[in-house]
Amino acid sequence: MLAIIAITLVLGAVVGFLAGLLGIGGGLIVVPVLLMLLPGFDIVAPEQAIVVAIATSLASIIFTATSSVLAHHRWGNVPWATATAIMVGAAAGAWLVAYLAHYISPGVLQMLFGIAVLILALRMLGSRSAIGKKQLPGASYLAIISAGLGGVASLLGIGGGALFVPMLNYYSVDMRRAIGCAAASGIAIAAFGSLGYVIAGWQHYQLAQGFIGYIYLPALLGIVCTSAFTAPLGAKLTQRLPVLTIKRVFGILLLLIAAKMILS
Repeated sequence: MLAIIAITLVLGAVVGFLAGLLGIGGGLIVVPVLLMLLPGFDIVAPEQAIVVAIATSLASIIFTATSSVLAHHRWGNVPWATATAIMVGAAAGAWLVAYLAHYISPGVLQMLFGIAVLILALRMLGSRSAIGKKQLPGASYLAIISAGLGGVASLLGIGGGALFVPMLNYYSVDMRRAIGCAAASGIAIAAFGSLGYVIAGWQHYQLAQGFIGYIYLPALLGIVCTSAFTAPLGAKLTQRLPVLTIKRVFGILLLLIAAKMILS
């Protein structure tokens, strides 16, 4: 258990910084790492590792996304009128899908994760402009779109930034404000998604084993202890980097993760 906490302390520092910089919540990094760690330390069986990794990742995003949002709010990067509609829709989609996720085959779940991230990586790398040209839809329609994206994010254990940043860019929201909105959506996705995974996994794992539902608490502790401190550093850096540079970094990161998940 101490080894897991030590490793996840380092992991938390990395994902916290990326959460602030890119608004991704850290799940794109946390899930693949936990997918290797959990069976490697005989904490869960390999066939259960993907669900536990996703649930633990979502729980950690509650903290990293909150820290990231607070930092982005201070920089004026969170348009709350837009973010509120996104959070309502994302919360509804995240809870429903998280509650049903354990019925999906682990192999299928991992493949879905890899394919979704690959598509997002190619989109970000192929982008030639900082923002799109479409007008942002009304609050009701935006909430419906967010429910679908929130469900996918909950299924994959990611904060939503990988989905919401490209979507908001498409609707003419500039990169920094899109990252701020994505971080806000991550709070809703993580909170309601985690609740779904706790309810679904309550009968499979016990608190005495270090679990609450499907969430593995020692790994969660390690991640959140450091991520909350590094997220503001990443958020500050978004003020200094060119927008297209951020998008390229984002795309390369996603491409590497997708390759790992699909080929694993």
